[in-house]
Amino acid sequence: MSLLDIIKKPVITEASMLAMDEKKYTFLLDTKANKTLVKQAVEAAFEGVKVKNVNIMNVKPKKKRVGKYVGYTNKKRKAIVTLTEDSKDIELFSAE
Repeated sequence: MSLLDIIKKPVITEASMLAMDEKKYTFLLDTKANKTLVKQAVEAAFEGVKVKNVNIMNVKPKKKRVGKYVGYTNKKRKAIVTLTEDSKDIELFSAE
């Protein structure tokens, strides 16, 4: 698994957008990723970024129903990455 395969996509919610002011960024991960790999992947994917802390959580699958059929959504793994104070911000949206 390469470092760029670890981070799937950023999580864009109201709470995660407010946390960006404190230099905390939320990403969806591969389910096999650990804190060390996430730190290396973020620093490799974004120029001039230094990671201070990584918090990882597992999101359990939810039960969903369509008529009489019952199934589950996929399980997910999320990371909240805190950057150092002298680190550059991560540009998720470009205004170009």
